[in-house]
Amino acid sequence: MGGWAIAVHGGAGVDPNLPLECQHQAKQLLTRCLNLGIDALRSNLSAIDVVELVVRELETDPFFNSGRGSALTENGTVEMEASIMDGPKRRCGAVSGLTTVKNPVSLARLVMEKSPHSYIGFSGAEAFARQQGVEVVDNEYFITKENVGMLKLAKEAKTILFDYRIPATGLDKCSAGVDSPIVMNGLPISVYAPETVGCVVVDSDGRCAAATSTGGLMNKMTGRIGDSPLIGAGTYACDLCGVSCTGEGEAIIRGTLAREVGAVMEYKGLGLQEAVDFVIKHRLDEGQAGLIAVSNRGEVACGFNTTGMFRACATEDGFMEVGIWEQ
Repeated sequence: MGGWAIAVHGGAGVDPNLPLECQHQAKQLLTRCLNLGIDALRSNLSAIDVVELVVRELETDPFFNSGRGSALTENGTVEMEASIMDGPKRRCGAVSGLTTVKNPVSLARLVMEKSPHSYIGFSGAEAFARQQGVEVVDNEYFITKENVGMLKLAKEAKTILFDYRIPATGLDKCSAGVDSPIVMNGLPISVYAPETVGCVVVDSDGRCAAATSTGGLMNKMTGRIGDSPLIGAGTYACDLCGVSCTGEGEAIIRGTLAREVGAVMEYKGLGLQEAVDFVIKHRLDEGQAGLIAVSNRGEVACGFNTTGMFRACATEDGFMEVGIWEQ
């Protein structure tokens, strides 16, 4: 085994005009979460414990789109989703449509460990949360004034906004604006800059795990489910690797992106970074996305075909990187 490795992401598709202050804030949060995971790994926590710990921290901070700070639906409410997967025996749990659960990733883990199912959604997931005694809050807890403003912009533009931190001065400030629209399932989207959080870890015993959490799309239809809670699409872990994706959810779903990384490693014999590069290049069609991954050999990798991806990674041998743009 090559020792432990960890990677964290806060979304792919960053607006190139993102203010430097926001870039600095993002890197600070990513660094804090990365160090939290490193300390846990040095204390011999298992990979599954570490991914839950780190994603809980991301869900608690309103900067990225998960937990508190989640994107708003067309009705101005929050509907969150998350998944978690343990590489050994490929155990997994997922949740969707959460409106009161403070940390969706922890409920996803309880689905994995305390229920006979792999995926529970909406009222059933909320009922299960109360049965398990997890912390719940009013839906208003998750709503920030910044997101209320972004929902207003989205409704005025009659579109879906992926990035709730796009400058509130208007859509004309966004470099990925209406002159080059993204098409999702045949429909044009004016602004492309998705946000989701995730963490992948391999521990010192070579066990891989992955977790992903999101509030979804700004101004999304109520009931919409993205890639984040879908095992094999937004999240995947097995004996070989752990993967968490972010980006255009519909494209990630179509390409079963996370599973594809493990598949080409297993069936084509590719190394981790080779597998990531292959999947980003050949499995997204015209979609835009990014992902982070670790291998059971202690390797870490990331890849994206967007303008940038909020990411941080480290390995036991001393490598560390915190970045947004392509190197």
